[in-house]
Amino acid sequence: MKAYWVKTNRLIKKLFSNYVWDIPNKENKIYLTFDDGPTPEITAWVLNQLEQYNAKATFFCIGKNIEQHPEIFKKVIEKGHAIGNHTFNHLNGWKTNTNEYIENSVQCSVISNQFSNNKPQTTDNQLFRPPYGKIKRAQAKKLRQKGYKIIMWDVLSADFDQNITKEKCLKNVVNNTRSGSIIVFHDSIKAFENLKYVLPKVLEYLVENHFSFETIKN
Repeated sequence: MKAYWVKTNRLIKKLFSNYVWDIPNKENKIYLTFDDGPTPEITAWVLNQLEQYNAKATFFCIGKNIEQHPEIFKKVIEKGHAIGNHTFNHLNGWKTNTNEYIENSVQCSVISNQFSNNKPQTTDNQLFRPPYGKIKRAQAKKLRQKGYKIIMWDVLSADFDQNITKEKCLKNVVNNTRSGSIIVFHDSIKAFENLKYVLPKVLEYLVENHFSFETIKN
């Protein structure tokens, strides 16, 4: 199993201060995010769970998945959630030529706009999250020059990790969430076994502890 931080190290946040790791505030606002969708059935399930708690989230979508499942993508927007760019083909920036990476990211924005019903206030594709959290400095610089805001995270649920228990996944979130935390989940097939256990319990815990849910703004 590859190593990762559940709670992003403060030094990393300081070294890469051009990226957004959290959004400090005094109102107990937190920011739920979901990567890798839209995914048939799973994304719809996530939307239903969020609706039960009147919770808004930011979905970082893969362009190819938007193209294949436009109706699910439109449903995310209709429910009032924010949209972010996760490249067209879920590229690993460390393993991808910079120009190719930028072109692929822009391609995701194009397809997102195509299916967004022209509602820019809820389909802000200038939010960008690099798949795997891996992006070269040159790639990040060019994306920022194009107006993208690079969104990372404060808390990683690790729902994608099939080697941890669902109980451990839950603890990852509840033990590390603070006001301003950006929390990562995945509306993907790989993560769903953990997600379907964790998400309802996380939402209940956060509400009981007086957190409120906000989308990420550009």
